[in-house]
Amino acid sequence: MQVPAARIVFSEADRAEIAAATAEILATGQLTLGPYTREFENAFARAHAAPFAIAVNSGTAALEIILRAVDVAGADVVLPTNTFAATAFAVQRAGGRPVFADVDPNTFALSAETVAEVLTERTKAVVVVHVGGLIPAGVSALRALCDKRGLALVEDAAHAHGSQRAGRYAGQFGVAAAFSFYPTKVITSGEGGMIVTSDDRIRDEALLYRDQGKAGFLGNVHIRQGYAWRMSEIHAVTGLVHLRRLPEFLAVRARIAARYDAAIDANPGLERPRTPPADVNNYYKYIVLPSSGVDRTSLRKELKEKHGVGLAGEVYEAPLHQQPVFESLAAGTLPVAEDVCARHICLPIHSDMTDAEADHVLTGLSGALRAQLLTG
Repeated sequence: MQVPAARIVFSEADRAEIAAATAEILATGQLTLGPYTREFENAFARAHAAPFAIAVNSGTAALEIILRAVDVAGADVVLPTNTFAATAFAVQRAGGRPVFADVDPNTFALSAETVAEVLTERTKAVVVVHVGGLIPAGVSALRALCDKRGLALVEDAAHAHGSQRAGRYAGQFGVAAAFSFYPTKVITSGEGGMIVTSDDRIRDEALLYRDQGKAGFLGNVHIRQGYAWRMSEIHAVTGLVHLRRLPEFLAVRARIAARYDAAIDANPGLERPRTPPADVNNYYKYIVLPSSGVDRTSLRKELKEKHGVGLAGEVYEAPLHQQPVFESLAAGTLPVAEDVCARHICLPIHSDMTDAEADHVLTGLSGALRAQLLTG
């Protein structure tokens, strides 16, 4: 049996619907900012109990627009060091200075304590990242800290479609949230992103920024320094159709995750982040922490070559403060993030995964770990 690292799931019926809608879009010639974009925005807002959703062409664009809307130009912005580089790039392109912070070892995410350690008089915003789809248990305490200090809390929810913490969806903890629809995400539009907010001023700013800062779609009066951040109608209808599958995708992923949980918890050499019983983790990534003696490169090779199991990409294997592009921003060590980045793996988890596939992954993982012990 082969279990790939990622698998993008579109049913035959969904493919047919998208194809028919694409033919219609091409026939009408309304290729951008049309009815499918509005319908996708409305459906995504409903799915996350949010007043407003604004579709854009990437999750990175969504985050940059939010940061521009809260005006981080010339200010410090705190973010976790274990995030995708685009989180920091968005800060820089919005005119801010990324400040890397350590994370809670139980959630891989910022906490009020780790953020407090790096706040300065120049801090304007904090970006919390819901790593792997898990909304951190300490997010409310982090919001309270931000409110007390007059800081904007922004959610990088690129991984967190449909995730909930204590009955509240991703996107309901900060002033706004940025979602990604990159192909590997739980919901995809091929390429694209979405801004979710309850703030009508941020919504209005986002509508301006995504379309070259123009006061109106058909005019040429520019009131912001925007960019070509629009989502095409073809991407919008793809995302709209896929979004309808979110409840069933979440159910499949939760079932597979429960199967993984039982096996991981029975193995003293493995740990995992834990989702509180009342919360919803979409399990965009299923994260496992092997003991410190396990060589990740060898484990990955053994699983692939001997068992046909591809591990999903790490989140993330190299912390940003140790990457060359951010060398000028590095300021000391961030030990928790450095440790979890170096050690963790992500087991494959798909929206149509079978129990047999999950059991094969677990059998392969057990065999690969035994092989390491024998050779180590």
